[in-house]
Amino acid sequence: MKTDRVLILVDLQNDFVPGGALAVRGGDAVVPIANRVQRAFDLIVASKDWHPRDHGSFAANHPGRKVGDVIDLHGLPQILWPVHCVQETRGADFVPGLDTSRIDRVFLKGTDKEIDSYSAFFDNGHRKSTGMAEYIRERGVRDVYICGLASDYCVKFTALDAQQLGFQVHLIEDASRGVNLNATDSAAALDEIRRAGGQVIRSETLEDQGE
Repeated sequence: MKTDRVLILVDLQNDFVPGGALAVRGGDAVVPIANRVQRAFDLIVASKDWHPRDHGSFAANHPGRKVGDVIDLHGLPQILWPVHCVQETRGADFVPGLDTSRIDRVFLKGTDKEIDSYSAFFDNGHRKSTGMAEYIRERGVRDVYICGLASDYCVKFTALDAQQLGFQVHLIEDASRGVNLNATDSAAALDEIRRAGGQVIRSETLEDQGE
């Protein structure tokens, strides 16, 4: 199937919504919006955090450290997080309300315990590709539409990598939410995406196309 655009659903997993190990405030509110905008797309892909339990980004794996500390993890600065999205656990499953019936392929990230992976395209050091870029490029994609969790981390880095890869980026603002370790982090992320050449849009513009 050839198409000039794709919807990327970023990390809509149980651990990132209220009640999860790394809950994003209002994270569950994006799910019905993500379901609605799917109707405007012929190609939909998704990413999942898929960590081994001994992942280096988990504060629990660094005695004397706490969540929010920044360490050097094999040459890269690393924020320490709660244990989350461990492989084969409920926390790593898609949120039950998410319509997964039209997802063409799921790309797993964060599988290497030595390095974290915010972007759906690469790990944080750009050492390995998830294969998503190759998959959508083979299908003729030029425009990527991105939504999910969280705006200031995995969504932001997915958008920036997509722009660097030569895709035109459209971030669906109301279908994304941020962690906001600092209150302005999500706003700053959107500004960074705009400066890189991406567009920030609302879901209404897509819902009209899906009818």
